Amino acid sequence: MVRRIKAKLVLRLRAEGLTGRQIAAQGMSRHSVAAVLDAADREGIGWDDVADLEEAEVYARLFPGRGEHESVHGQPDWEKVHRELARVGVTLKLLHGEYVDACRSRGETAMGYDRFCKTYQRHVLVIGAASRVGHKAAQTVEVDWSGKTMALTDPVTGQATRVYLFVATLPFSRYSFVEPTLDMRQETWLRANAAMFDWFGGSVPRIVPDNLKTGVIKHPAEGEVVLNDAYRELAAHYSAAVLPGRVAKPKDKASVEGTVGNVATFVIAALRDRRFATLPELRAAVYERVAAYNAEPFQKRAGSRLGVFEAEEKPLLRPLPAVGFEISRWLYGRKVQRNGHVVFERNFYSVPYANIGRNVDLRITDTTLEVFAGDQRLTSHLLTPTGVINEYRTHDSDLPDGPQYRQWDAPRVREWAARIGENTTTIVNRIFESVPVDEQGLDPALAVLRLTRRYSSARVEAAAGVALASRVRSPRYAHLRSILDSRQDDPGSSDAWTTPGTPPEPAGYVRGADYYAGGAR
Repeated sequence: MVRRIKAKLVLRLRAEGLTGRQIAAQGMSRHSVAAVLDAADREGIGWDDVADLEEAEVYARLFPGRGEHESVHGQPDWEKVHRELARVGVTLKLLHGEYVDACRSRGETAMGYDRFCKTYQRHVLVIGAASRVGHKAAQTVEVDWSGKTMALTDPVTGQATRVYLFVATLPFSRYSFVEPTLDMRQETWLRANAAMFDWFGGSVPRIVPDNLKTGVIKHPAEGEVVLNDAYRELAAHYSAAVLPGRVAKPKDKASVEGTVGNVATFVIAALRDRRFATLPELRAAVYERVAAYNAEPFQKRAGSRLGVFEAEEKPLLRPLPAVGFEISRWLYGRKVQRNGHVVFERNFYSVPYANIGRNVDLRITDTTLEVFAGDQRLTSHLLTPTGVINEYRTHDSDLPDGPQYRQWDAPRVREWAARIGENTTTIVNRIFESVPVDEQGLDPALAVLRLTRRYSSARVEAAAGVALASRVRSPRYAHLRSILDSRQDDPGSSDAWTTPGTPPEPAGYVRGADYYAGGAR
């Protein structure tokens, strides 16, 4: 057929002096060559007239209207089809059914599903857009660490510190994000994911990471994927689900894998001659290069990543939560002590008394500590300031008869001493007066009061009176214990002091000079 003949080539060969038979010998039909030559003579067209034209334009001038025909099928609005395919759940099958219904209502002939799909793909090629069949807008984000790294340089010592790059890509628009970090720990991974959603200005239903331990604990070939608790919590905060790619299957997240390679050129290589001393300085430069990367025109289609994202994908993103995600870490299997508290970093936090002796889990954020038993949150506390140790954070509602379990302080110690007697109260007061800070007197004062666990309160009170009558300004536990052990508090004892203020006789346990001189055996 003439349609397949390169008419421009035929005219060039005739201009070079070849006959019709010689031109046909180049592998063309003699009838088709003759048709081209006859049309050229009829239209008065020579080689000089078409030398600068495209092949299709030459054919159109020689055979105007040939090959053109109107389809007997009703034509859908392909631009609308292309837009609708970006929406969640919309497929070509669904749109074809709606198209068929519309054609029937207008009395037109509808094309079959196969022709409908092929015509859509042809439309995509003509307008230079990406097909909607592979990815849906605002449905998935793929995340990974870049194998290539950067560095910070100390301006004084010249020492280099490695910087890792977190990379995220929206497969639909290929719009990307890169975050530099100093490590690849779980907390850093979570902060990078939160920064990613802030960069996009919205969230998506699916997060597709690699099978790294900061995100996925276990991904068996058969069975349920076990996610890291903190990462699952982040996904829930952004109303998303974590769907890790299969092990050793990089095609499951092909978009981010491709972006990781491009980052090496657009970010790392472009900044190779610059030196950065701080992470914020490097982050600003990386963000600038990523913005340039997103604005770079596509090579094989119209537009750019930024253009497609702003026009088609960003309006479909889910809005960000009103409250930002708070980074947390989990500690498992912490036992609630008999005093109704659990220990974290040498400080004590109360737990409802029914859980005493039970193992609980702790969720730690920058400001709070939460206690969980399984999925149930038991209580929460503000974290103690950095550097503080041995401090109690207690909710009276967590413990039975809250006052008896409250934190030990000077007023509470004095209350206990008052219940024993006046002499004991005097000793406790003198202990607190002898120290610059009340907290330093808590232990010696409690040591005195705890003598009532071994001896009766009456004996301790009597012993306190004996100690106060001595020359010791501030009696302590050791003084009272020796008095009680030697029963000097007993009025009938020969060792008891008969007159207050009288110097005491040597206690029974003290050996005198006569003993060591050999006079007493």
